[in-house]
Amino acid sequence: MKCRICNREALEKYCELHEKAYRNIVEKYDDWRKAMDISWKEYLNEIVKNPYTGSWAKEVAGQLLKNEDR
Repeated sequence: MKCRICNREALEKYCELHEKAYRNIVEKYDDWRKAMDISWKEYLNEIVKNPYTGSWAKEVAGQLLKNEDR
């Protein structure tokens, strides 16, 4: 199976690097939601816009926005 983003060998949906970014995004969402009362889509948009977000996380957030899955 290939990564949905970069076509490297995938663990499940993503390669090892994008999978780690995906897990971090999902884990941190509850903190953001509690602090800001923010939707999943708004959260992903914030990740993509944030200049301090790493490229792996931005790629995953962009892919999630495009495909609307979690």
